[in-house]
Amino acid sequence: MGMRPPAGLPSLSRRSRLLLVGAVVLAALLLVGPRLVDTYTNWLWFGEVDFRGVYLTVLLTRIAVFAIIALVVGAIVWLALLLAYRSRPVFIPTSGAGDPIARYRATVLGKLKLFGLGIPVLLGVLSGLVAQSNWVTVQLFLHGGSFGRTDPQFGLDVGFYAFDLPFYRMVLNWLFVAIVIAFFANLVTHYIFGGLRLTGREGVLTTPARVQLAVIAGLFVLLKAIAYWFDRYQLLMSNRKEPTFNGGSFTDINAVLPAKLILMSIAIICALAFFAGIVLRDLRVPAMAAALLVLSSVLVGAVWPLMVEQFSVRPNAAEKESEYIERNIDATRHAYGITDDKIEYIDYKGESSKNPVNVPVDHATIANARLLDPNILSPTFTQLRQLKNFYGFPDTLDIDRYSLNGQIQDYIVAARELSPATLSGNQTDWINKHTVYTHGNGFVAAPANRVNRPQSEDPNAGGSSDSGYPIFLVSDLFTPKDQQRIPVDQPRIYYGELISQSDPDYAIVGTKEGQTPREYDTDQARFTYDGTGGVPIGNWFNRLAFAAKYAERNILFSSAISEDSKILYNRSPRDRVQKVAPWLTTDGNAYPAVVDGRIKWIVDAYTTLDNYPYAQTTSLDGAVEDSVDQRTGRLLPRKEVSYIRNSVKATVDAYDGAVELYETDPGDPVLQAWRGVFPDAVTPESEISPELREHFRYPEDLFKVQREMLTKYHVDDPREFFTNNAFWSVPADPTVEGVSASQPPYYVLLGDPESGKPVFNLTSAMVGYNRQFLSSYISVRSDPDGYGKFRILQLPTDTQTQGPQQTQNTMTTAPQVSQEKTLLSNSNKIRYGNLLTLPVADGGILYVEPFYNERNTGQNTATFPQLLRVLVSYRDQAGSVKVGYGSTLADALNQVLPGSGALATPSGGDPAIRPSPGAAPPPAAPDEPQDQGAAGNGGTPPTAGTGSATQAAAAAELDRKIEEVRTAMRTGNFEEFGQALDELEAAVKAYQDAGR
Repeated sequence: MGMRPPAGLPSLSRRSRLLLVGAVVLAALLLVGPRLVDTYTNWLWFGEVDFRGVYLTVLLTRIAVFAIIALVVGAIVWLALLLAYRSRPVFIPTSGAGDPIARYRATVLGKLKLFGLGIPVLLGVLSGLVAQSNWVTVQLFLHGGSFGRTDPQFGLDVGFYAFDLPFYRMVLNWLFVAIVIAFFANLVTHYIFGGLRLTGREGVLTTPARVQLAVIAGLFVLLKAIAYWFDRYQLLMSNRKEPTFNGGSFTDINAVLPAKLILMSIAIICALAFFAGIVLRDLRVPAMAAALLVLSSVLVGAVWPLMVEQFSVRPNAAEKESEYIERNIDATRHAYGITDDKIEYIDYKGESSKNPVNVPVDHATIANARLLDPNILSPTFTQLRQLKNFYGFPDTLDIDRYSLNGQIQDYIVAARELSPATLSGNQTDWINKHTVYTHGNGFVAAPANRVNRPQSEDPNAGGSSDSGYPIFLVSDLFTPKDQQRIPVDQPRIYYGELISQSDPDYAIVGTKEGQTPREYDTDQARFTYDGTGGVPIGNWFNRLAFAAKYAERNILFSSAISEDSKILYNRSPRDRVQKVAPWLTTDGNAYPAVVDGRIKWIVDAYTTLDNYPYAQTTSLDGAVEDSVDQRTGRLLPRKEVSYIRNSVKATVDAYDGAVELYETDPGDPVLQAWRGVFPDAVTPESEISPELREHFRYPEDLFKVQREMLTKYHVDDPREFFTNNAFWSVPADPTVEGVSASQPPYYVLLGDPESGKPVFNLTSAMVGYNRQFLSSYISVRSDPDGYGKFRILQLPTDTQTQGPQQTQNTMTTAPQVSQEKTLLSNSNKIRYGNLLTLPVADGGILYVEPFYNERNTGQNTATFPQLLRVLVSYRDQAGSVKVGYGSTLADALNQVLPGSGALATPSGGDPAIRPSPGAAPPPAAPDEPQDQGAAGNGGTPPTAGTGSATQAAAAAELDRKIEEVRTAMRTGNFEEFGQALDELEAAVKAYQDAGR
């Protein structure tokens, strides 16, 4: 006789229920409340920047994906529970008083709707919350088009792999999830209600339970068969076997691909076997089908490809993989925009017998040789042009070019931003921090190829106390408009890079009409923001929302906020662009430019894919990281890509925060897909003003990714590609001690081979694979004319032109350099600037490196970097490496290429005018021997008491000057030390002349 099941779980008291309900409501508020606040404030913010359509589209897509996945998963699970419950046995036997299932059965029966609906709803909601993040996949599927390129294996358009295949796989994955959950839900329900009993040797499974479980398992296997079909296409993005290249390898195409078709056929047969369980009472047929599927997956899907790889491919890899490497090369070049129509390869000797004086194109290159390093000079800008403690400049400055007086010139540029991190004392009070110190002031530029004057030009001035510094052009509130060389109509900066480093970064601006302005503008004036940016915060509802957002009660109660006030937030230019265009990947560096009289931040943005067939996959953070990123700790994009295009240039107005997205690559299929999703988000290329276009630079992050690809994908021959013999490497940065990181690319003005005019380029030296000799020189144009065109100088493999690391070692160990460095390092910090590689003399390579120092005063207070000397290195036709070292570029050049110093731009003077290199330079003497003792690489340092009487006298004088430098260094007298250095340099020169 069956026993009466025990009572259900004990009920809760009324008080306990109230406490439980209260806890649930409080948890819901804590969980949902902040999201509701963020949703509302985001709605206001997107309305401010006029991108509310983007926000709505993304939000509605997320909601739609959430609802569909939640409904599908929930419905499938609910159906599995319903069928199991309705087909339960009429009489449910029990196993006695200790039956553990009876207690749960009674609980479920007592709350049938809660369990029957609650479980599917909960699982559906959780699935929907996870799935809504796939909104990008859904929108690309709905709006994706054709690439006009087909893959070499299946003949399908690349658009299928980029837009369609990810969607199909997403659908399959969620069906797998739903079926697996449904199987276990059905199984557990049958177990609770007696359809499945584990008593006895074999247990008992009722017919409805057997039929339902067999159907669900059959559906799972059928889905697996469909997945095998799509797995074939996924092989073209494979990287599981061959580390040299991505895409389908010989094994993938000739072993794994047939295996997928075999496994698909077996899966279909196994699915039919499971469906046969509907009419067959014998479960051995489905069990055998499952065993067959597992065994075939191991043998056909794993063992067979492994055997082909080990016994067929490995012994003949170069031959077997040749066709597939060729596919990989072609696809990678297209995916990363490094095809032959964009790149010009030029054979380059690496040495020359000519002098740049006699090569017209070199006049522009040498005249614009950059001496100011934007990665070093931020402290100098801060000390000399900060003005107030709450202003500041980024750790890394930027380079841009301006045409003043009809001459193009590259400048180190920076916006004098508000720096909340440097506020101190009462400045950090909430009122002052958020309503008084609200904006920066001005645009600062300095010509990149000169300083105010060289350190040896005025020995009576103490040598260096006021020399070796940038020549500033400033456009701010303190400079009258008619005196600004780069005119700015509105120099106030409310949006900037430094502001974003403050947490939170909001400012509250605007006062009621008639009230006294409160924002700091100058020591004599206050200001009230009148721009279009900002979200109104005058009404109490908005004040409450932002008080909750920032957890700040002052927003509610401060009298500084009036009915006309606005709140400015999300003030980082890069973050603003990323927020209004979440489908783009933004470049790590935004730079300021004066366009039509306004300061605008320019941000490069990329369209990317991670599933381009046969293209090499790369990690953005690994490809773009260099020595500057390691030093500054810049956040790098954590993303794997196999396709990238700089299809969008964005601008952010520094005053009102207005964001504009400009199309720059109309032929990009990914951008066209996104334009279908957000029709009004991107402005057509035709609307880019000429003045704005002049300030577009080729983006650094994209260039770093492309040069990383070019280390291998400049090779055409698949067999040579497989051996790695012709590969290049990105050189390590030799100017940074203690850090092993890639040398960053450098923006420089190079002479155009056709016109001879200076052209703004982004450049990088490349060395041999795991070697240090120079192999190539990559440059890409940034000027509107020819923008994005690569020019690659390839050096012969049998020459040994020094690379950056070898050149740095040669220059710093030259006797004069080493001697002065030793003297300086005792009381100064030596800083090496960017080591520029410049192609000159129709085949030669000239290295130029500024040499900075930071001196310590008597109070041991470190000063800011100033240019002390210039290093150059050049290898002549005879193979001799010459080193020049002087207080000016002209001095250093004349030591390695006599007469070429006349081409260098003189220091000082009007920074808006670049003087002509000289109408009649001294006669060139390319074969004149270099004094290796003074500036060479391996000469003997000067010593007293040798040679002629004149030389002996000069050597004695040199010894005296060395002692004077040491004495000045010990006393800590700043001016005497600088003067002693200059006199030492004159003594060294006199000794060199005496030895000739």
